[in-house]
Amino acid sequence: MRTLCASTLIGEFFVIGFAGLVAMKSDDLSNATVWTVCGVGMLLSVLLCGVITRPGGVQLGWALQVALVAGGFFIPMMYILGLLFGALWWASVHYGRKIDEAKARWAAQEATT
Repeated sequence: MRTLCASTLIGEFFVIGFAGLVAMKSDDLSNATVWTVCGVGMLLSVLLCGVITRPGGVQLGWALQVALVAGGFFIPMMYILGLLFGALWWASVHYGRKIDEAKARWAAQEATT
């Protein structure tokens, strides 16, 4: 699960950075605000890569997904990208857990033979 989720989070790191570049062109937002919010989001996405398997890691990932969708209030394209990454996050968690379970079963079979 860790590899799939980390891949999704690193993709989000870049999307958040590019969204910051787009948001800089908005007259309604100051550059300091844009880069503070984007910087926190980018930092969170990288830090989550290291704690994804710990308790609460997946839930923090879901919070980041909600924040990406909420970014659509300022950059409408983020609605689409946020939903896309939300689907990727779900798939990473869902299929990552299945892969981890299969690996555990294979390891148990190897230990008994």
